[in-house]
Amino acid sequence: MRSVTKPFVRWLNDMKIRNKLIFFYVIVVMIPVLIVGLIVIQYFRQDALEKATEQTENNVQRIKTQIENQLNVPISVSNQLLLDRDMERVATTIYSEDNPIELVNAYRNYTDFTNYVRAYSEIQSIQLFTDNPTLLDNLQFMNANSEVRATTWYEQAMKERTIYWMYINDMNDPSMSATKQLSLVRQIFFPNTGKRSVLVIQVDTNYLNELLSQEPFDTMVADKDGYIVAAKDRTSIGKTLRDMGFEVVVGDTEQEQTFDRAIEGVDYQVSINTLIPDSSKSGLTIISAFSSASIVHDANRIGLIGTGLIAFILLMALLAVYFNSRLISSRLNKLNRNLNRVAEGDLDTVSRIDGHDEIGQLSEQFNYMVVNIKELMNQVYEASEANNRLEVMQREIKLKMLASQINPHFLFNALESIRMRAHIQGEKDIARAVQLLGKLIRRNLELGNRHTSLKNELDMVRSYLDIQKFRHGDRLHYELSAGEDTLDVMLPPLIVQPLVENAIVHGLENKETEGAVILHAVRVGEEVLIDVVDNGAGMTPERLRQVEESIREKEESEDSRIGLRNVHQRLVMTYGEECGLRISSELGKGTQIYFKIPAGRDE
Repeated sequence: MRSVTKPFVRWLNDMKIRNKLIFFYVIVVMIPVLIVGLIVIQYFRQDALEKATEQTENNVQRIKTQIENQLNVPISVSNQLLLDRDMERVATTIYSEDNPIELVNAYRNYTDFTNYVRAYSEIQSIQLFTDNPTLLDNLQFMNANSEVRATTWYEQAMKERTIYWMYINDMNDPSMSATKQLSLVRQIFFPNTGKRSVLVIQVDTNYLNELLSQEPFDTMVADKDGYIVAAKDRTSIGKTLRDMGFEVVVGDTEQEQTFDRAIEGVDYQVSINTLIPDSSKSGLTIISAFSSASIVHDANRIGLIGTGLIAFILLMALLAVYFNSRLISSRLNKLNRNLNRVAEGDLDTVSRIDGHDEIGQLSEQFNYMVVNIKELMNQVYEASEANNRLEVMQREIKLKMLASQINPHFLFNALESIRMRAHIQGEKDIARAVQLLGKLIRRNLELGNRHTSLKNELDMVRSYLDIQKFRHGDRLHYELSAGEDTLDVMLPPLIVQPLVENAIVHGLENKETEGAVILHAVRVGEEVLIDVVDNGAGMTPERLRQVEESIREKEESEDSRIGLRNVHQRLVMTYGEECGLRISSELGKGTQIYFKIPAGRDE
């Protein structure tokens, strides 16, 4: 390596200082600045894309919630109509052809459809299609003739008693034209007659279109067959997602997708979210897309302007370096001559160089060399004092490092317990467990405090035990007993919790019967005694001796108990060897860990 760099160093040493300054300016300043500028431009571009993607996903979620609220109205109405016996009577009665007044009166007396349409702006119309040849179509009660029965929506509704969301012909148009509307379609079973009919509730999509028109990006809502039922660009309503360049598979479960897609040669960021309303077999798909080029256009423009300005400034700086290097060279040569005089033994040489820049300051330092030597001696003394302070700071840093070594396995175990509980029983009790876990995490992040009160430490232990009880259920029992005169005693943070964790993990984890953890804190004179007792597996005398040796080792071994060693070392470093951990255990009966701290210490 040295043989490779030596010719380069010789080449630099032979170069004139003016050329050397210019060379290093180009290598060290100009090229890195240009590279950093390009990186910053790319960063801004990516940041703009990520923010736009995040905004799109938030918009899709918001639209999903608003659409779900609107769709809940026709769902609620259809649920009420399932039990409407007046509707059943009108739909299933066989009317006489000789007495049309009976049918007219039945239509006139039944006003529930009209009342629902008037009461809810989300509903455009309600129709019931029933197989009753004596009915006359009045745009509310419709006879399911052969043409209606042949439609896909009618066949699907008659197969299964669930809710479908379909983009079907507008039933208010007697001509059955190509005009379509988003509709709720479901089977209605009449228990008195055993007949089945199909209920169609058409949704007023004007609200959806107005909602989507306010979105910053192109947003569309499609049914299960891919037909666009509402969109920001209303010209796309009625088309399919395939026509718009999106191939999306709509399943019977809610899903979220975000991906890049090139459409007609333009890169798009696409966010897709599937909404399956309650009690529905099918749902709607919400698609939001924006052009990547439109998002990063401003970032690219600003980047190009910035790059141009940087290049111009660097060029001007290069010229300035060139001219100033000539001035620097002449002044350095003068200083060099003065140094040669001193080297020849002329200690009375005085350097007189104009200016107060670095070279001028170097000239002044040359003149006051003896004074500087004396100052350096003083600085050596100050450096010695600084080293002493540094040792104290290192001791404090070591304490904090020890406090930060708490075994994180508990957090992972707690989270796994929450996941399993949620998987088995749903969402019950999860909020409480997460709250307790958050409390523990916040306390762990407060390790910068030198000391905390025993009361705060016990609150943290109680939260930990409640989470463990959430995990173990009735298999775990605990008791926290502390005298009132001990609660305000100050001690290092995370001293008691690792002992309780050790009792559960090593004492009760594999215990098949019920386990108990008991914590006592009592004040005796000017000391506070704290012990943690469990009725777990316990230890053999040999194993107990190994544990006691491992927690007292200065260096951490592979099989040492990090939590106990951490607590012991911090107690010893804070209060002295007499305040370290003490352990007693008996195989099959349990373990007791105890220590003492001064009651009057307050830091």
